[in-house]
Amino acid sequence: MSHTVCVIGAGSWGTAAAGLVAPHADTVVLWAHSKQVADAICATHHNPCYLSDYELPRNVLATSSISQAVQDASELLFVVPSAHLRSVASQVAPYRKAHTPSLVLTKGMEHKGAKTMAAVVAEELGEADLVCALSGPNHAEEICKGMVAASVIAGPRMDIVERFQALVLSQSFRTYISNDLIGVEVCGAVKNIIAIAAGMAVGHGQGDNTLAVIMTRGLAEIGRIVSAVGGDPLTCMGLAGMGDLVATCTSEHSRNRSFGVALASGTTLEKYEAQTHMVVEGARAAKSVYEIALDKHIEVPITKAIHAILYEGVSLEQGLKELLGRKPRNEFYGFERD
Repeated sequence: MSHTVCVIGAGSWGTAAAGLVAPHADTVVLWAHSKQVADAICATHHNPCYLSDYELPRNVLATSSISQAVQDASELLFVVPSAHLRSVASQVAPYRKAHTPSLVLTKGMEHKGAKTMAAVVAEELGEADLVCALSGPNHAEEICKGMVAASVIAGPRMDIVERFQALVLSQSFRTYISNDLIGVEVCGAVKNIIAIAAGMAVGHGQGDNTLAVIMTRGLAEIGRIVSAVGGDPLTCMGLAGMGDLVATCTSEHSRNRSFGVALASGTTLEKYEAQTHMVVEGARAAKSVYEIALDKHIEVPITKAIHAILYEGVSLEQGLKELLGRKPRNEFYGFERD
C-alpha cells in the first residue's frame, strides 16, 4: 500500500516538516488553511507565504480540505499555532482513521486548563497513547536548507516514538527519543517565555552576560516547573530544554526573542504579530505557565515579570526592577532531588 503522511499546517515549520518526511513517504499531503496557498504549492512547489525560496519535494502535495488531507494518512503531524490547535484537531477527528498516530510539533500551552499541545490533540482525537511530541532547537529556516539540527521525540509508547523517529530522521536532522512527554512539552513552552525576556534585555541595551544570566536562571525556572508537573528535570538539560533555550534566546530566527526586542522599543504584541504574520507562542504560554505556577506554588520570577508586562500593565522598567530586586537564593532551589 502507498504510504501517505499528512502534515497539518503550512507555516514555516509545517513547510519544513513536509520536506523532512518526504524522503520516507510515497506522498506527503500538506494541509493549508488558505486555498490560495494550497493551490500555489501544488502549482509551483513553493509556499508563497513562508520559506518561499525553499522548493518542496515533488511528492509533497497541498490541499485546503481537511478530509482530503487526512483520509489516507498513515501518520499525522500537527504543526499549527497553539491557539488554533484544538479547533483544527476537532476538524481532523471525524476523518482520521482509527489507530493513526499523531506527532505534535506545536510548542505551547492552552490557556484554559494549562494543557500541553499533545494533551489537546489527545482529547480531540482519542487514543492518547498514540500521540507524541517533537521538540528541540529546530528553526525551520535552517532545516529547510539541510543545516544540521536535532530534536527529541517523546510519547507514552516507545514503538510509536521510534516510528516517528524513523519518519523524520536524516543525516542532517538527528532525532533522539524519550518517554518524558510532559517534560519535553513543558520545556518547549516555557523556553519561549524566557526568550521574550532575552529579547527585552537585548532591546534594553544589555550584553552577553545578561543573556547568560537569563538563560541559566531561565533553565532553573523551567526545571522547577517540569519537576512540579511530574516531568524529569534531567529533560531540561537536553535538546528540548537547554538546546532549544539557547537557540531561541540567541537566534535571529526566533520570533519570541525578536518580539522581546520590539517590546523593549514600545511595540505591542498585537502590532508585532500583525506586522510579521507570526504567532508569538511565548506570549500565550506566559498565561498558562503563570496559572500553573500559582496553582502549584512555584516561583517563576521571569515568567511572572513577562506576564506582568504583557497582561497587567506593568512597564518594562518596573518589571525589570522587580526582577532584579529579588534576593538571590540557593541556585537549584525547587527541584525534587534525592
